Amino acid sequence: MDLRQLRYFVTVAEEGHMTRAASRLGIQQPPLSQQIRALEDELGLRLFDRHPKGVTLTRNGQRFLEDASRLIDDAGKMKSRMQAIAAGQEGSLVIGFTSSAAAHSFTPLVLREWRRRHPRVTLEIVEDNAAGLTESLTAGRVQAAFLRVPVARPEGVEFETLLREPVLAALPKGHPLSKAGARGITLAQLCTAPLILVRQSGAPGLYANLLQLCNDAGLSPAISHEVPRMTTALNLAAAGEGVAIVPASMERMHPKALAYRRLTGVRKLDAPLTLAYRDHDRSGPLAHFVQLVRSAAKREPAA
Repeated sequence: MDLRQLRYFVTVAEEGHMTRAASRLGIQQPPLSQQIRALEDELGLRLFDRHPKGVTLTRNGQRFLEDASRLIDDAGKMKSRMQAIAAGQEGSLVIGFTSSAAAHSFTPLVLREWRRRHPRVTLEIVEDNAAGLTESLTAGRVQAAFLRVPVARPEGVEFETLLREPVLAALPKGHPLSKAGARGITLAQLCTAPLILVRQSGAPGLYANLLQLCNDAGLSPAISHEVPRMTTALNLAAAGEGVAIVPASMERMHPKALAYRRLTGVRKLDAPLTLAYRDHDRSGPLAHFVQLVRSAAKREPAA
């Protein structure tokens, strides 16, 4: 017994006549009669009384019609629901972001646009560092994430650079280097100050890139703190514990306590905004989310 047989049965019941039902279904009458007989044989009971003017439902046939109609209706709803999910109009998405990625104006704007376009998709937001988000993507707990520099590139996870922006030194107000003004701070000057850096042990990132530039220049920076998040680095810098290196989009944090200055001679050092997503899950809402983010990134003005 399958849905096709059930649809045949319901159509015959509605028409009360094999020939009219066959015409409505677009098939010949003999195959339709055979399908109804096969269904009755499988169920072990008679569904129709046959007579010269057509067919009428037996008592068992009337009961079966109720169940068959409900199953056909449920199958139709299920198909519509799956098509809505495939079209990105229903379903769910778990989106992650790092604190520094969330600080970029692009992230909340694109999430707001997604909610506007896909109000029936349940959206869950989680925050973690880049390593934690990458692990969550691999495990399937998160479908997509906004982060800065990938700390690992596991199989099955795609990383797309959306935007790039310069990095700034965040200095406590009154720090000698804050007097640099528009001239900016050189790498050598930066290495004279105690640095507060975000570090994922043993992994690449903004921290590793900065240290590599210092090493290439024969410089040895003084590191006062290593912290898990850029927001923590800025909080410590605001408290006078050292100098933090952060993306330019975080310049709005602690404006009364911090002075932000650009770095000079460090063209290789910038802060990307990266979209990571599960490549083998790229269907339904996730496919539409990735496409929306890509389109929005193309419209974003260059930093």
